[in-house]
Amino acid sequence: MTDYTAPLDEMNFLVNDVLGIADIATLPGYEECSSELVEAIYSEAGRYFSELIAPTNQSADAEGCRVEDGAVISAQSLDGLYQGFVAAGWPALSGDPQYDGQGMPHLVGVGVEEMCQSANLSFSLLPLLTKGVITAIERFASDEQKATYLPQLISGEWTGTMNLTESQAGTDLAAVRAKAVPVDDYYLISGQKIFITWGDHSYTDNIVHLVLARTPGAPEGVKGISLFIVPKFILDADGKPGQRNDVYPVSVEHKMGIHASPTCVLSFGDNGGAEGYLIGNENEGLSYMFAMMNHARLAVGLQGVAIAERAYQQAVSYARDRVQGNAPGQSERVAIIHHADVRRMLMMMKSQTEAARVLSYSAFAHWDYLSHSPDAETRAYHQRRVDILTPMVKALSTEVGNEVAYIGVQVHGGMGFIEETGAAQYMRDARILPIYEGTNGIQALDLIGRKLLRDQGAAASELLADLKQDLECAKALGLEHLAEPVFNSFELCEQAIAFVFEQARSSDAHFAGAVAFDLLSLISNSVAAALMVKSAIAAQQNLNANSDQALFYNTKLATVQFYIDHVLPRTEAYFRSLKVGHASTMAVAVEAF
Repeated sequence: MTDYTAPLDEMNFLVNDVLGIADIATLPGYEECSSELVEAIYSEAGRYFSELIAPTNQSADAEGCRVEDGAVISAQSLDGLYQGFVAAGWPALSGDPQYDGQGMPHLVGVGVEEMCQSANLSFSLLPLLTKGVITAIERFASDEQKATYLPQLISGEWTGTMNLTESQAGTDLAAVRAKAVPVDDYYLISGQKIFITWGDHSYTDNIVHLVLARTPGAPEGVKGISLFIVPKFILDADGKPGQRNDVYPVSVEHKMGIHASPTCVLSFGDNGGAEGYLIGNENEGLSYMFAMMNHARLAVGLQGVAIAERAYQQAVSYARDRVQGNAPGQSERVAIIHHADVRRMLMMMKSQTEAARVLSYSAFAHWDYLSHSPDAETRAYHQRRVDILTPMVKALSTEVGNEVAYIGVQVHGGMGFIEETGAAQYMRDARILPIYEGTNGIQALDLIGRKLLRDQGAAASELLADLKQDLECAKALGLEHLAEPVFNSFELCEQAIAFVFEQARSSDAHFAGAVAFDLLSLISNSVAAALMVKSAIAAQQNLNANSDQALFYNTKLATVQFYIDHVLPRTEAYFRSLKVGHASTMAVAVEAF
């Protein structure tokens, strides 16, 4: 397995030159951030995750985890790593200073999170789920609950989990059966939850579970769900972990990938009831859950970027070393990186990884404005942008993670099918990404239903209009050859949205579900292409200023060109598929399958 090296030049370029950390640093609370500080943070993070976390990826995968005597036994390779991760301050980087966080912008934190995820995806899920819990508590919990739980969660001293689904429910949370019976100032929680990432471990003094459950007499369906804090250890009068709560792991799933991440079945209340504390109001848990879910969806999209980056690095290293065959203009046998088909694969990996990265990072930049701008109208604008980008980031980036990992195996040839090279693990690990936190089909339905139809396409039109300004800037810099194909793709997006609105009023109930994924793919690939052109603008401007990093910027321009030439044309196929509608999708009778 190839050693992982953080792509620091790429990250610094995106954060500083493309997405404008200097502007974000003018927001209240971010004044201490600077380009120099970002580069210093990334440099140390690159060293830390490359040297300490990345070497555990393959061994932890081989070891896996298990349940013994009501507790998860984690991979031995990970022993001590999480405690060192917390001591180094990485979990608190973007945390609220009011609760002892370091207060760095989310745009800065996203680069560190990507490095962690590339280093060891299974390990990275532990702090990732905690961030979703932090988001929900920050937005909806009482001041007392915030003071009790946020400092330890933000520091990483405690971790958190999201307990949503059950075996009979799956994605359909209306079918949740877990119960919450009120007793004095708390509730007794009973029931079983599945697919709980890092649902149990011994790395921290406490685990804060957020649990969806129904109170007595709650309405049927999603309107009757409430959200509860259920700690692994009940806190004593001093706020310290004390008595063991009635929540235990029953088993861990035997999965295709992410073997070192314990995906638990958790049982609540087998011995009388787990003590839980209501967040907000009864029967409003679904809306609170979406606060966790939206953050988690962006984070999962970033995982797609991270696994793609590591798979790409592995493939490049192998292609440089593997000697096989002859190439035009070469007198001796050559490393396979000289073969045009291998170069095609590497460029497909590189360009799509960079497109997914700029799309993902841009969403976190908008999150910074949303969370820190003092102007209500500005916050509303960035809320619209985060909302519409979220399904794109989650879907496009995780699809890219799978495609890049798949191509990485292909670059290795037969050796890619052998576990020792490491390429197969990336493909196995990547496969979960389009599934969890809402499958990509659900992301497509979210885009078409909650985002486009809800506001009649206003947020989408606003997004495309803003990106068209960047395309005009590209033309002014002499980059018409990059901008014009994206203009054409945007025209397809606008036609597709208009067609969906027209058909939604007249077609049968299956229409939206049948065309949603094509629409999401069309728009997200087009938006990613526009952001790649925005990257090309920054590269060209640096070249015009006689930068001493000419190789990096020329490579960026060439990569954007490849993306426009070889990836963006997919949007035409998505458009054609969408326009023919859904008749053939539903034409075969259920009995005929």
